[in-house]
Amino acid sequence: MLEKLRIYENLDEKKFLSTLQSNTILYKNNQTIAYSLGNRNIIGIIEEGSANLVRFDYNGERTIVEELYSGDIFSDMFYSSTNSELLVIATSDSQVTFVSYDELVNKAQTSINALTFLNNLINQITEKLVRRNERIELLTTRTIRNKLLAYFELQTKKVNSKSFDLEYTYTDLADYLAIDRSAMMRELKHLKEDGFINDINRKITLLY
Repeated sequence: MLEKLRIYENLDEKKFLSTLQSNTILYKNNQTIAYSLGNRNIIGIIEEGSANLVRFDYNGERTIVEELYSGDIFSDMFYSSTNSELLVIATSDSQVTFVSYDELVNKAQTSINALTFLNNLINQITEKLVRRNERIELLTTRTIRNKLLAYFELQTKKVNSKSFDLEYTYTDLADYLAIDRSAMMRELKHLKEDGFINDINRKITLLY
């Protein structure tokens, strides 16, 4: 039995969604899930699978803005409006449910279930803000070496171990940290040579 997603905590998921004009869609790996949804009040829920929120600038340079996993949510409401293009791209076969925030707010006036869902939504938005602050700290770190070490330290704290499996490809990691891939690979080599890390098949171990 699949573990209940936190967004549906204290709710019967199927019964609750049946009361909404929700839409569940299956996406293949690398397929675009959503982009500039048009209606900024639509919320996407990653039921199964994973995705990246990606921004392309004027020059076509890609930056991974956020990682999304099963149970995570996304919406144009959560991001400031810019002239750059935002895409949500599946990083595995995924199932996504879309619901209307406006409909939820209207139903919350008479439905305890809709109110419960909105409370769960607020809790997840708070967690997203914490992760976004972590990301800002990474991006404002001045050197590539310090960006890499700061990112690695965050991952070791999540797994409570000095070793962790790097979920990103090196190309995606460079895009996530907003750095040049070639320069990043050189710095990874220097970090290994200087005895800061061990890297075997993208299993990173901190040696300090």
